[in-house]
Order: sequence, then structure tokens, then C-alpha cells
Amino acid sequence: MEDASIREAAALLAGGAQVAFPTETVYGLGADARSTPAVEGIFAAKGRPSDNPLIVHIADRVELDALVLEVTEADRKLMDAFWPGALTLVLPVRPGALSPRVTAGLDTVAVRMPDHGIALALIRASGCPLAAPSANRSGRPSPTLAGHVREDLDGLIDGIVDGGPSGVGVESTVVRTNAAGGATVLRPGGIPAEDIGRVLGAEVRAVSADDTADVDPAAAAAAGQVLAARGEAGPPGEAPRSPGMKYTHYAPSGRLEVVLGAEEAAADEIRERLAAARERGEKTGVLAFDEHLESYRDLADVALPLGSLLDLRQAASRLYAALRRFDEEGTTYMLAEGCSEQGIGSAVMNRLSKAAGGRIHRV
Repeated sequence: MEDASIREAAALLAGGAQVAFPTETVYGLGADARSTPAVEGIFAAKGRPSDNPLIVHIADRVELDALVLEVTEADRKLMDAFWPGALTLVLPVRPGALSPRVTAGLDTVAVRMPDHGIALALIRASGCPLAAPSANRSGRPSPTLAGHVREDLDGLIDGIVDGGPSGVGVESTVVRTNAAGGATVLRPGGIPAEDIGRVLGAEVRAVSADDTADVDPAAAAAAGQVLAARGEAGPPGEAPRSPGMKYTHYAPSGRLEVVLGAEEAAADEIRERLAAARERGEKTGVLAFDEHLESYRDLADVALPLGSLLDLRQAASRLYAALRRFDEEGTTYMLAEGCSEQGIGSAVMNRLSKAAGGRIHRV
């Protein structure tokens, strides 16, 4: 990427614009996190619910001093191990440091330092901490290519920095540490919970992927007051601490369902459901691991590979592009094979569950 391109995009951001840029996880839609009008441009472009907080991206740990009140020893351990990288930490926000639209009125802010040269150079050149959710229309599969951003946001944002394909393919892991030196994984992602636990040497708890489970009720009052002051409604009693926690996300246009179970039982279930869907006149799709894909090719109109079961990082990197491919092919009913929730498989299953609206058939 030429320095001139970075300077042009940075100038747009410094002027209050919204610019999409690559990270190692997915493409983000950035704006100056300190400017409410700039951040409101993100919500407008994405059609994003206003009680869904945004992650702030920084390029240097010294920037934290201006943004947060405290960094614990557990937070420092995680930064030492995983920054720059696909780890987001939820920290107590410094009052007045950021637009309240970034935090959704909460007393915390989610912060990460991306492991991508273009992203880091852009943050430094702009002089801004960048609020940057994924650069897609809200609810759609996250973008792993600049072309995906154009599909969703062309004409709605001020620029796109094309840095080629993202590597990890799913968003960052969002973590909040606690007084005991442990942590809660609020959103599984590119850094497995097991790795976080090894670094902390303490218990790491993970929230459920169910649509209504991974919400922090303690934050409801603050978020509700902010929404009410803006004349906006929000679900009572619920306020997510992390992006991706409360709403159906990552979904293709058609109906997606996930099948999880022993190999033969899961295969039989998928075959039966594909056959029934064809009889209904659906255009069918299947998203399967390489080891099983051939057995479904004659049964589905569109059969897409997730990669090998032996390396779930492949599934993470391919998932969103595959969901978008189903839309391109016009599929109306899709089935996806589930996988182990160990390691990055936890993030894969979380995203599949969200994309399917919780429709998981366990056999």
C-alpha cells in the first residue's frame, strides 16, 4: 500500500469521514472514536442498532492512557501475549474521552490493537483512535475482502482501503478480566479461550452463544437511560458489553440451519433435510468440511467447502465468504456442518449459530 493512499484515507478520517480498512480479522469501518458525528456516520451506513457498542482500535499501548481509567495486571498479561492481534479488552472508559455512541452509554470501552500493517499505519497517520465495527450492513456476513465492503456499503461511506484478503476471517475475541485475575470471553474469536487461560493461569469463563444469553444485565440501566434521552427504544433489561452479543449476525439472505452430531448421524440428517427442501422447490446449499463435501454434491445446488476438520482455522477464514457466495448463487435454504467448539472452533460455531438465528439441529 503506497504511503499516499494511507495519507489520503487518514485525512478523510481526521476530517470526520468513514473509511473501511483491512485488519487481520475482517475489514473494519473506521471513524474518529472521539467525534459523535463521525461515529453516527458508522451507525447510519451500517444500519446498526444504537445500543451495540463499538470496538476502538489503537496503534500503541500509550494511547490507552487517554481512553481508559485502569489497566489491571491481568489486562497487561493479555496485552503482552496477544497485542497486536485478534484480542479485544473491555476496560473502564475515561469519562469524556470518547463519543458516548462508541460505548452505548456504558462505563466500559472495548479496545484492541490490530495486527495488520495497513491498519496500524492508518491509525497512526490519522491521529485518531478509530471506532471500527465490521464494514458490512448490520446483520450481513462480515467482509473479508474489499469487494465485500463494496457490495454492502458502496455509496454509503467515504472510502475503502484495499489490503487484500483478511487472514483470520472471524472477528477478535472480546475479553473482560476480573478481580481474581481470570476473565470472561464475551465473544469468541481469533484468540481461543484456552490460550487466554494459559496466559492468565486462572479461570476463563465463556458466555453462551444463545441469542439471549450473552448479555450483561447489570449494564441495562445506564444504557436504557442513554437510549431514552435520545428518544430511542431498546430491549428492556439488556445491554451488551461487546459487539456481536445480542443480535442475529453474519446471516445470509436465505434460511441457514446447522447440523451437529456424530458423523454418520449428522450426514443422514443433512441428506434428509436437503431432499425435503428440494421437494419444496428451494434452491439448496450445503457448507461442509472437505472430508464430507463430495457426499453432498449431488444433493445440493451449491456445495461449498469449509476446509479440513483437522484445521478449523480454515473454516474461520472461509466462513463469511461462503455465506456471501450462497447469496450470490441465490440459495434459499442452506445447511452447514457443525464442528468441535475447542480452540477457534468456538468462534466458528458462535458465528454459525448467529448466522442461523440459533437453528442448530443436534443429532
